[in-house]
Amino acid sequence: MKYMLGSFVLLAMLISGSYMAYAGAEAEPCKARVPADQMATAKAEKNAYIGNAAAVAEGKAIFEGKGTCFTCHGLGGHGDGDAGKALDPTPRNFGNAKFHDCKTDGEMLYVIRNGSPGTAMIPAVSTGILTEDEAKKVQAYERTFKGK
Repeated sequence: MKYMLGSFVLLAMLISGSYMAYAGAEAEPCKARVPADQMATAKAEKNAYIGNAAAVAEGKAIFEGKGTCFTCHGLGGHGDGDAGKALDPTPRNFGNAKFHDCKTDGEMLYVIRNGSPGTAMIPAVSTGILTEDEAKKVQAYERTFKGK
């Protein structure tokens, strides 16, 4: 049931008017997506799963399965998934090295947990799609896209 929730939410966004022409490359990879009053806490947070091969493999399985992240971000993490092509702004391109250089683990985790206003990124943890532990594994996997 949870697997279908992410797809259902995405479908609802598309039907409700979030459907836009594919805008191409992400315009502002360093734009803050964490509220200013929570930024210091987010920037300080570390993800212990970064570099842990087993956790990264689990994160990949979640990204490509239960989390349905690939539907927008694409299997290669470039923001070019089938559903992502219909979104404006486009989903994050995790292959963009500039994005990784300006975002901390905590900032990325905040967005996975809480979504990102003004984008189609939904709150995966607070809606129950992912657990906190799964979110950290997905974020560790997203780091492996840097420069690819």
